Amino acid sequence: MKTLLYALGPMLFDSLGIIVFAVLLVAGAGIVPATIAGTTVAAAVVGYELVRGKKVAALQWISLASVLLTAAATLFTGDPRFVMAKPTIVYLVVGTVMLRRGWLNRYIQPEQLTLVGDVMDRFGMIWAALMLASACLNLVVAVFFTAWWPLFIGIFPLASKFGLFAVHIAVVHFIGQARLRRRAGGEPQAAAAE
Repeated sequence: MKTLLYALGPMLFDSLGIIVFAVLLVAGAGIVPATIAGTTVAAAVVGYELVRGKKVAALQWISLASVLLTAAATLFTGDPRFVMAKPTIVYLVVGTVMLRRGWLNRYIQPEQLTLVGDVMDRFGMIWAALMLASACLNLVVAVFFTAWWPLFIGIFPLASKFGLFAVHIAVVHFIGQARLRRRAGGEPQAAAAE
Protein backbone atom coordinates (compact mmCIF):
# COMPACT_ATOMS: atom_id res chain seq x y z
CA MET A 1 0.00 0.00 0.00
CA LYS A 2 2.91 2.32 0.79
CA THR A 3 4.30 1.79 -2.73
CA LEU A 4 0.88 2.42 -4.28
CA LEU A 5 0.42 5.71 -2.44
CA TYR A 6 3.99 6.79 -3.22
CA ALA A 7 3.43 6.29 -6.97
CA LEU A 8 -0.18 7.45 -7.20
CA GLY A 9 0.50 11.05 -6.11
CA PRO A 10 3.08 11.93 -8.80
CA MET A 11 1.11 10.05 -11.47
CA LEU A 12 -2.06 12.05 -10.81
CA PHE A 13 -0.11 15.29 -10.38
CA ASP A 14 1.73 14.82 -13.69
CA SER A 15 -1.51 14.25 -15.61
CA LEU A 16 -3.78 16.69 -13.78
CA GLY A 17 -4.27 19.08 -16.73
CA ILE A 18 -5.32 16.28 -19.08
CA ILE A 19 -7.55 14.71 -16.41
CA VAL A 20 -9.38 18.01 -15.80
CA PHE A 21 -9.81 18.51 -19.57
CA ALA A 22 -11.26 15.01 -20.10
CA VAL A 23 -13.55 15.07 -17.05
CA LEU A 24 -15.01 18.45 -17.96
CA LEU A 25 -15.48 17.42 -21.59
CA VAL A 26 -17.42 14.28 -20.59
CA ALA A 27 -19.41 16.24 -18.01
CA GLY A 28 -20.69 18.40 -20.87
CA ALA A 29 -18.81 21.58 -19.99
CA GLY A 30 -18.01 22.20 -23.64
CA ILE A 31 -14.74 22.35 -25.51
CA VAL A 32 -13.80 25.94 -24.65
CA PRO A 33 -14.33 25.75 -20.85
CA ALA A 34 -12.68 22.30 -20.68
CA THR A 35 -9.71 23.58 -22.66
CA ILE A 36 -9.31 26.71 -20.52
CA ALA A 37 -9.58 24.73 -17.27
CA GLY A 38 -7.14 22.05 -18.46
CA THR A 39 -4.67 24.70 -19.60
CA THR A 40 -4.90 26.56 -16.29
CA VAL A 41 -4.38 23.39 -14.24
CA ALA A 42 -1.48 22.12 -16.41
CA ALA A 43 0.24 25.52 -16.18
CA ALA A 44 -0.33 25.62 -12.41
CA VAL A 45 1.26 22.17 -11.99
CA VAL A 46 4.41 23.18 -13.87
CA GLY A 47 4.48 26.56 -12.12
CA TYR A 48 4.17 24.90 -8.73
CA GLU A 49 7.16 22.66 -9.43
CA LEU A 50 9.24 25.58 -10.72
CA VAL A 51 8.41 27.75 -7.69
CA ARG A 52 9.47 24.91 -5.38
CA GLY A 53 12.76 24.65 -7.26
CA LYS A 54 12.00 21.08 -8.35
CA LYS A 55 12.82 19.53 -11.69
CA VAL A 56 9.72 19.42 -13.89
CA ALA A 57 9.06 15.85 -15.06
CA ALA A 58 8.82 15.08 -18.78
CA LEU A 59 5.16 14.03 -18.45
CA GLN A 60 4.34 17.38 -16.82
CA TRP A 61 5.93 19.29 -19.73
CA ILE A 62 4.10 17.06 -22.23
CA SER A 63 0.80 17.60 -20.42
CA LEU A 64 1.29 21.36 -20.45
CA ALA A 65 2.39 21.47 -24.10
CA SER A 66 -0.50 19.29 -25.28
CA VAL A 67 -3.08 21.32 -23.41
CA LEU A 68 -1.59 24.60 -24.67
CA LEU A 69 -1.53 23.41 -28.29
CA THR A 70 -5.06 22.09 -28.04
CA ALA A 71 -6.23 25.30 -26.42
CA ALA A 72 -4.75 27.44 -29.18
CA ALA A 73 -6.03 25.28 -32.04
CA THR A 74 -9.47 24.84 -30.51
CA LEU A 75 -9.97 28.48 -29.64
CA PHE A 76 -8.72 29.71 -33.03
CA THR A 77 -10.41 27.17 -35.29
CA GLY A 78 -13.39 26.02 -33.25
CA ASP A 79 -13.01 22.71 -35.07
CA PRO A 80 -14.00 19.77 -32.83
CA ARG A 81 -12.18 17.30 -35.10
CA PHE A 82 -8.88 18.76 -33.92
CA VAL A 83 -9.87 18.10 -30.32
CA MET A 84 -10.77 14.53 -31.23
CA ALA A 85 -7.45 13.94 -33.00
CA LYS A 86 -5.37 15.68 -30.33
CA PRO A 87 -5.24 12.70 -27.91
CA THR A 88 -3.84 10.53 -30.71
CA ILE A 89 -0.97 12.97 -31.19
CA VAL A 90 -0.42 13.25 -27.44
CA TYR A 91 -0.45 9.47 -26.96
CA LEU A 92 2.06 9.05 -29.78
CA VAL A 93 4.39 11.65 -28.26
CA VAL A 94 4.00 10.30 -24.72
CA GLY A 95 4.40 6.69 -25.88
CA THR A 96 7.60 7.62 -27.69
CA VAL A 97 8.97 9.43 -24.62
CA MET A 98 8.10 6.39 -22.51
CA LEU A 99 10.39 4.24 -24.62
CA ARG A 100 13.29 5.88 -22.74
CA ARG A 101 14.75 3.55 -20.14
CA GLY A 102 14.40 4.59 -16.52
CA TRP A 103 11.52 7.06 -16.90
CA LEU A 104 9.49 5.21 -14.26
CA ASN A 105 12.19 5.48 -11.60
CA ARG A 106 10.70 8.64 -10.10
CA TYR A 107 7.60 6.68 -9.16
CA ILE A 108 9.31 4.31 -6.72
CA GLN A 109 11.25 4.96 -3.57
CA PRO A 110 14.99 5.27 -4.22
CA GLU A 111 15.86 2.33 -1.96
CA GLN A 112 13.63 0.06 -4.08
CA LEU A 113 15.40 0.91 -7.33
CA THR A 114 18.15 -1.68 -6.90
CA LEU A 115 15.57 -4.31 -6.00
CA VAL A 116 13.04 -3.82 -8.82
CA GLY A 117 14.66 -1.39 -11.28
CA ASP A 118 14.69 -4.00 -14.04
CA VAL A 119 10.98 -4.68 -13.54
CA MET A 120 10.27 -0.94 -13.72
CA ASP A 121 12.14 -0.77 -17.04
CA ARG A 122 10.00 -3.60 -18.44
CA PHE A 123 6.84 -1.88 -17.28
CA GLY A 124 8.11 1.30 -18.93
CA MET A 125 7.85 -0.54 -22.24
CA ILE A 126 4.38 -1.86 -21.36
CA TRP A 127 3.25 1.69 -20.55
CA ALA A 128 4.65 2.86 -23.88
CA ALA A 129 2.72 0.09 -25.67
CA LEU A 130 -0.50 1.13 -23.90
CA MET A 131 -0.02 4.74 -24.97
CA LEU A 132 0.69 3.79 -28.60
CA ALA A 133 -2.33 1.45 -28.65
CA SER A 134 -4.44 4.24 -27.12
CA ALA A 135 -3.33 6.54 -29.95
CA CYS A 136 -4.59 4.10 -32.56
CA LEU A 137 -7.83 3.38 -30.71
CA ASN A 138 -8.58 7.08 -30.23
CA LEU A 139 -8.17 7.72 -33.95
CA VAL A 140 -10.48 4.82 -34.84
CA VAL A 141 -13.17 6.01 -32.43
CA ALA A 142 -12.83 9.67 -33.52
CA VAL A 143 -13.11 8.82 -37.22
CA PHE A 144 -15.56 5.91 -37.30
CA PHE A 145 -17.55 6.28 -34.05
CA THR A 146 -17.55 10.07 -33.66
CA ALA A 147 -20.75 10.20 -31.58
CA TRP A 148 -19.15 7.89 -29.00
CA TRP A 149 -15.88 9.82 -28.80
CA PRO A 150 -16.72 12.04 -25.75
CA LEU A 151 -17.71 8.97 -23.73
CA PHE A 152 -14.63 7.07 -24.93
CA ILE A 153 -12.20 9.89 -24.05
CA GLY A 154 -13.81 10.35 -20.66
CA ILE A 155 -13.60 6.71 -19.65
CA PHE A 156 -11.01 4.69 -21.59
CA PRO A 157 -7.83 6.73 -20.97
CA LEU A 158 -8.31 6.88 -17.21
CA ALA A 159 -9.68 3.34 -16.86
CA SER A 160 -6.90 1.76 -18.93
CA LYS A 161 -4.18 3.68 -17.12
CA PHE A 162 -5.54 3.00 -13.65
CA GLY A 163 -5.99 -0.68 -14.60
CA LEU A 164 -2.40 -0.97 -15.79
CA PHE A 165 -1.26 1.05 -12.78
CA ALA A 166 -2.91 -1.47 -10.43
CA VAL A 167 -1.34 -4.43 -12.24
CA HIS A 168 2.02 -2.65 -12.35
CA ILE A 169 2.05 -1.92 -8.61
CA ALA A 170 0.89 -5.44 -7.72
CA VAL A 171 3.51 -7.14 -9.91
CA VAL A 172 6.34 -4.89 -8.71
CA HIS A 173 5.32 -5.47 -5.10
CA PHE A 174 5.07 -9.25 -5.59
CA ILE A 175 8.45 -9.48 -7.35
CA GLY A 176 10.08 -7.15 -4.81
CA GLN A 177 8.81 -9.23 -1.89
CA ALA A 178 9.92 -12.47 -3.57
CA ARG A 179 13.40 -11.05 -4.15
CA LEU A 180 13.63 -9.88 -0.55
CA ARG A 181 12.68 -13.36 0.69
CA ARG A 182 15.22 -14.90 -1.67
CA ARG A 183 17.93 -12.57 -0.38
CA ALA A 184 17.02 -13.28 3.24
CA GLY A 185 17.03 -17.03 2.58
CA GLY A 186 20.33 -16.91 0.66
CA GLU A 187 22.38 -15.06 3.29
CA PRO A 188 22.46 -17.86 5.91
CA GLN A 189 23.45 -20.37 3.24
CA ALA A 190 26.29 -18.15 2.11
CA ALA A 191 27.48 -17.74 5.72
CA ALA A 192 27.33 -21.52 6.29
CA ALA A 193 29.42 -22.12 3.17
CA GLU A 194 32.19 -19.90 4.54
